[in-house]
Amino acid sequence: MSADEAQRTIRCLVAKVGLDGHDRGAHVIARAFRDAGFEVVYSGLHRSPDEIVQAAVQEDVDVLGISILSGAHNTLVPKVIDGLAEYGALEDTLLIVGGIVPEEDREDLREMGVAEVFGPGASMKEMIAYVREHAPER
Repeated sequence: MSADEAQRTIRCLVAKVGLDGHDRGAHVIARAFRDAGFEVVYSGLHRSPDEIVQAAVQEDVDVLGISILSGAHNTLVPKVIDGLAEYGALEDTLLIVGGIVPEEDREDLREMGVAEVFGPGASMKEMIAYVREHAPER
């Protein structure tokens, strides 16, 4: 690893989209990412896809992590993807999803632009390593 890579701070937005009010997992992820040396912004609860996109663009994040437990991932995540694409930010943003997403929906999300889906039981170490390996260079 070069000195530039060692100094690089990865900027992340941990987002709760829609009416899902369960945010314990998002808080745990945000804290783990922060402790791993990432710069973390947390969206707060009940954000619309447009609000998430605006925050990601304004904060110029490298990584957007959407935490979703409501079952609305097939409706809300595509809206976030479309919004990022409108701003030309989709290719420069690593989009990951965590939460309750059935196996049969994961490949569809990946085909739309989600890099990875982390379900219950995914280790923090695994998620942090994935982000470090796949966060876009700026």
